[in-house]
Amino acid sequence: MPDLIGIVLWPLKWAVELVLVGWHALFTAVGLAPAAGLTWVLSIIGLVLVVRAALIPLFVRQIKSQRKMMEIAPELRKVQEKYRGKKDQLSREAMSRETMALYKKHGTTPVSSCLPLLVQMPIFFALFSVLNDVAKHATSGLGGVGLLTPELTREFYDARLFDVASMHVNLVTAWGQSDGQITVAILLTLVVLMIASQFFTQLQIISKNLSPEAKTGQAYQMQKIMLYILPLAFIFSGVFFPLGVVIYWFVSNLWTMVQQFVVIREMPTPGSDAAKAREERLARKGKAIDSSGKVVPIEKYEAEQQRLFEEAERARAAQPKRQQPVGKQRAKKQQQSPKASGTAPRTTAKPGTDSPS
Repeated sequence: MPDLIGIVLWPLKWAVELVLVGWHALFTAVGLAPAAGLTWVLSIIGLVLVVRAALIPLFVRQIKSQRKMMEIAPELRKVQEKYRGKKDQLSREAMSRETMALYKKHGTTPVSSCLPLLVQMPIFFALFSVLNDVAKHATSGLGGVGLLTPELTREFYDARLFDVASMHVNLVTAWGQSDGQITVAILLTLVVLMIASQFFTQLQIISKNLSPEAKTGQAYQMQKIMLYILPLAFIFSGVFFPLGVVIYWFVSNLWTMVQQFVVIREMPTPGSDAAKAREERLARKGKAIDSSGKVVPIEKYEAEQQRLFEEAERARAAQPKRQQPVGKQRAKKQQQSPKASGTAPRTTAKPGTDSPS
């Protein structure tokens, strides 16, 4: 039976090897030793830079999707309230149809906000597979699936971070080695930093970049749960990650953390604490955000607000006045003879008769 996972990962492994070998060639060209741990660590960091730079368009799409999900949160709650307590099949199908119609109308889905992570996972597994194969291939005199030749594979296998920790070793393996205490300490430190950076990045989002309305929705509760579940998952899985994979994931988390900091500071969610902080910073500089979202001088902003106010007043004045609702009895009285107005009818004397005295 063919290795299905290996077949699926083969093109990704080829791409990972291409980037690693490319960066390795660059660093050796500037004078670093080919088999040095630092050379291969920098090559892994270079892989992170290439992958994350390629994911920037997806990240922008993720931000837009998250904003749209927050905007439609009140409408989603209305749909949920409409079918609350109804557990029959027809009601569930109707609720699902209305929810999907809402997503389609606003051009978003819950999956869109997870795209960068979903795309990264296959690359992560490909790197994991490449590093796992290094030990097996090096001892057999083999290379990788692409540009990682047998000679480069052997150099990668022999590389040691701080001349101690191998790129392909994990905590379980290091723990069983007689001289693995320093390697265990390095791996434990990096795993803790990887988990801490993941936690802090997620905490940034839910503490600063959510509007008050978004903090009342179900999505917010899920984000709070994920804030604690993801680190726990990495605690249990991190012990099986090779050192090279831990370095990749930690550096990738640092990228995410910095990227998220810039987005929260410069493009915060409207109504969030980060948005209020940005408005205060701009106000101190004599600037504000106009109706189109551009930063303009405060004088221009105030002129725009005055113009919008005057337009709203003119539109209100041009609207037809709404008639006060009239009850049936009152309408009947208004349609009656002039008695309803409180005046007596005038009497006209017939010709040839005296008018009444």
